[in-house]
Amino acid sequence: MLVLFETAAGYAIFKVLDESKLQQVDSLYKEFETPEKANKILKLKHFEKFQDTTEALAAATALVEGKIGKSLKKVLKKIVAKEAHEQLAISDAKLGGVIKEKLDLSCVHSPAVAELMRCIRSQMEGLISGLPPREFSAMSLGLAHSLSRYKLKFSPDKVDTMIVQAISLLDDLDKELNNYIMRCREWYGWHFPELGKVVTDNLAYCKTVRKVGDRTNVSTTDMSDILPEEIEAEVKLAAEISMGTEVSEQDIGNIQHLCDQVIEISDYRAQLYDYLKNRMMAIAPNLTVMVGELVGARLISHAGSLLNLAKHPASTVQILGAEKALFRALKTRKDTPKYGLIYHASLVGQTTAKNKGKISRMLAAKTSLAIRYDALGEDTNAEMGVENRAKLEARLRQLEDRGIRRISGTGKAMAKADKYQHKSEVKIYDPSGDSTIPSTSKKRKFEEVEEETSEQDPVTPVVKSKKPKKEPLTEEQEAETATETPKKKKKKKDKKAEEEAEEPKEEEEEMPVSESTEKKKKKKKKKVKEEEEDDE
Repeated sequence: MLVLFETAAGYAIFKVLDESKLQQVDSLYKEFETPEKANKILKLKHFEKFQDTTEALAAATALVEGKIGKSLKKVLKKIVAKEAHEQLAISDAKLGGVIKEKLDLSCVHSPAVAELMRCIRSQMEGLISGLPPREFSAMSLGLAHSLSRYKLKFSPDKVDTMIVQAISLLDDLDKELNNYIMRCREWYGWHFPELGKVVTDNLAYCKTVRKVGDRTNVSTTDMSDILPEEIEAEVKLAAEISMGTEVSEQDIGNIQHLCDQVIEISDYRAQLYDYLKNRMMAIAPNLTVMVGELVGARLISHAGSLLNLAKHPASTVQILGAEKALFRALKTRKDTPKYGLIYHASLVGQTTAKNKGKISRMLAAKTSLAIRYDALGEDTNAEMGVENRAKLEARLRQLEDRGIRRISGTGKAMAKADKYQHKSEVKIYDPSGDSTIPSTSKKRKFEEVEEETSEQDPVTPVVKSKKPKKEPLTEEQEAETATETPKKKKKKKDKKAEEEAEEPKEEEEEMPVSESTEKKKKKKKKKVKEEEEDDE
């Protein structure tokens, strides 16, 4: 029987000299108390040493995953295949199945073999010759560190630290670019202010300034590779009538140097964005499909890593980035925020304000599933993300088309949807407030006005004043008064006809009838007194 023993330094193959001892599992450790006793049972047949730590790490990871590494395959073909009739004792049953399938070798794994492996490990230095203890301990330590590092980061393609750094740098570049471009526009605006209004694109503006320099060179400079023909013509026309101040060549040189910096940073930003896009598709393809590269990278950066983000529930993913607003709402007992960083996703952006909360909640639920699939799944395809995004888009169309229906009815009857009726809240304009003239007819009688005023303002009882006693009149005076009374009656009739012909005034301006009657009586008294004085 042959024994395959894995160490940090390499693979060792032993030949079992006395197989009968293996049957005594409980007392097998007594045969390995000293190196001399161990050499009587086992004999080293071959030792394949690793060249460096990288090869040792590859072999260790292959054994962990239950696969045959290149070095192990080479050893088995070289040594064990010559003695194919003998059995091979191994410590891992899964590895034994793979060896039997690939190399057609009979493998053995039993409690006796496991006990034998423990005994070999206890006397390893004495059994494996030509390997100093100091070198073996150094190789064990290096392999332990490499294997731990590998298990923590899984694989170099799954390193999400690069995404965190890249998105942070991208945000910093955007801020710096914004400051530089504002400074460049303000600086060159003293010399050629009209250029900023004609050329709105920031990168094209900086390229134009770098190429032109002084505005007197605009007419002789060809800017067709930067600007369209129409804008180029406007720039040349504006340069002829510009109101900017004159500047020195040294000032223009500094402005052009600033433009060079802006152009270089813009190019680097585009390159960094492409890098971030590729890394996101490699590390989190489903998350990228759901929310996009930038939003996905910001979610990973905010959580710290993809694995930390996978541990968050969907409700936390929904408001991730709005922690300040959340705690303020909880403190003041107001409504909590509906979305955080996920608000910048394309699906949330293309919905109406009414449905943003619903879509952000559904998107967060599907996104959390995609994150867990990317972080913990073995596949690296984006099929699940594409499928979930299609479902969300269908739901979005249903919400936008007002397709929300009430679930009703039984299993036999179909669900009936209520007919939609649009209830308008538009108020009709009331034109009655535009005019101060009442909307009554012109032929309204004076009696009707009297009745309305009497209903609105109750007539106060008029106390009749006592008339002064009249002296007995002579015959001549009686005749004069008789002739005057019919004239007064005619005057009253004429006044009534005029009042009916005139338009009725507002009810507020009309005086009470009681007051008008009192005035008439006072006038009569005055006239009577005047007549009496005249007669005297």
